[in-house]
Amino acid sequence: MTTTVADFILERLRAWGISRMYGYPGDGINGMLGALDRAQKTGPRLIQVRHEESAAMMACAHAKFSGEIGVCMATSGPGAIHLLNGLYDAKADHQPVLCLVGQQKLAALGGDYQQEVDLMSLFKDVAHEYVHMATTPEQVRHLIDRAIRIALDQRTVTCIILPNDVQEMEAVPAPPAEHGTVHSGVGYVKPRVVPDAQTLARAAEVLNAGKKVAMLIGAGAMNAADEVIAVAERLGAGVAKALLGKAVLPDDLPYVTGSIGLLGTRASWQLMSECDTLLMVGSSFPYSEFLPQEGQARGVQIDLDGRKLSLRYPMEVPMVGDAKETLAALLPLLEKRTDFAWRQEVEANTERWWRVLERRAMDDAVPINPQRVFWELSARLPSNAILCADSGTAATWYARDIRIQRGMKGSLSGGLATMAPALPYAIAAKFCFPDRPAFALEGDGAMQMNGINELITVAAHWREWEDPRLIVLVLNNGDLNMVTWEQRSLGGDPRFDTSQTVPSFDYAAYARMLGLEGIRVERPAAIGEVWDHALAARNPVVIDVLTDPAVPPIPPHMPTQAVKNYVKALFSGDSQSRAVLRATAREMWAEVVPAQQPKEE
Repeated sequence: MTTTVADFILERLRAWGISRMYGYPGDGINGMLGALDRAQKTGPRLIQVRHEESAAMMACAHAKFSGEIGVCMATSGPGAIHLLNGLYDAKADHQPVLCLVGQQKLAALGGDYQQEVDLMSLFKDVAHEYVHMATTPEQVRHLIDRAIRIALDQRTVTCIILPNDVQEMEAVPAPPAEHGTVHSGVGYVKPRVVPDAQTLARAAEVLNAGKKVAMLIGAGAMNAADEVIAVAERLGAGVAKALLGKAVLPDDLPYVTGSIGLLGTRASWQLMSECDTLLMVGSSFPYSEFLPQEGQARGVQIDLDGRKLSLRYPMEVPMVGDAKETLAALLPLLEKRTDFAWRQEVEANTERWWRVLERRAMDDAVPINPQRVFWELSARLPSNAILCADSGTAATWYARDIRIQRGMKGSLSGGLATMAPALPYAIAAKFCFPDRPAFALEGDGAMQMNGINELITVAAHWREWEDPRLIVLVLNNGDLNMVTWEQRSLGGDPRFDTSQTVPSFDYAAYARMLGLEGIRVERPAAIGEVWDHALAARNPVVIDVLTDPAVPPIPPHMPTQAVKNYVKALFSGDSQSRAVLRATAREMWAEVVPAQQPKEE
């Protein structure tokens, strides 16, 4: 049998260690589909999703959780267009993803043929590091090799466009050795990137001089937990975590103040407000108002991407380097602290904040406080859990109320903050780690956007997973909740009911219709029991919790203008104003008088 270009592409992907891709069929990739059919025993395997956007999100999550390159595929025209949101998610969070997209036959291009889209222009932004169209079989080898190598090296999205007729042409595994050809190879070794000795010495000088050192870590520190801990203990520092860095360090370390920013903790706000030195590691956290005031603290930053240095705060010593390697090189130069007053203050603030969160979680709501749902889950999480949160208030409660343990994985859409990645992320997590439980934590808006569709994907595959637990939490409050709060605090406008109301839907019943387990929770007392049941189940479970949209995700610090906007909105005919005022008062009171510290036995 003649080997086609599509067959060769799969062979080359296998040579790069790629065993899985996520996609949806269409006639623009018929050649690839035929090759995938012929390669069922050798792979890569195609995971068919319900929408191309989900395919790209799954490829992004695959890269985040596995450390490998993620691959997605779509047909020409509309299929390719649908990939874009998930690809921008990968680009914004610096994840290596390769997308393969179909195109009309070469002879038809430029003729306004059906589904003809200028894909080179379409993908030029999201895949600007490398996007090319295959026009001859001799070209394909180096297109695949370069697209994968560049995606890995630059931690970005790359794209190969495959015209339908090129996919069906006879493959040319080795281009002729002649002028005008390119001869590429397989393989990539991550470089060791460490600042020079002089720069490390300057950084150590700044950090040693600090009396109140704060650290901010992000996703770039994901493989450097031991080094972050060693540096923090040497400097007596407190450590705040950007949202994508939540899983870097466990929250049981007393000096880990939790998340930072709008979704962050009061302890992290205090850490940044009072520090005299800032060490930022592997983070491009965007909200400068939650960092020290300019001039307040001396700064040292470590990032693998030099373009991110001194971007959020003017750093005295900005260093290009791998987080793990650079911290390890820096550690011997750091002096061990003997005065622990600052560390003790940080730990006291952190411990107090956890008591505030507990009291807030146990406050009454109508019918259920969403914070309690996350608080009760946190105490029950298996140590190997993989947590996938959506954007919106679900991300707030994930950021604050989940006490992550060492060994867990967790992520969401960070830089793009798109809606509806939680379930696609969790599905990809299950394919990467079929022996670990995964959680999709999302709101009803995201569930209606693509979640109910991707539950069909779960129903199609869960029996092949060694640990079949994929638990989907739906915060069913009938409200596009985060945007509602943004209307109030940013715009000073009351809730716009027409835009914000989410149509009623029985997510638990829908799950049962698919052959999954669905549970609706309407009483706070049932929350813990339902989590216990879901964690003991041997099948996926959808937990549909009726939550109170009036519980506010109060940030750790609100500027005066935001407070004025909030008050104005609530007294301008907001349909939920009374409930919101009561819930806000309870949240604020919980911080004034937190739960008493438990007595020692």
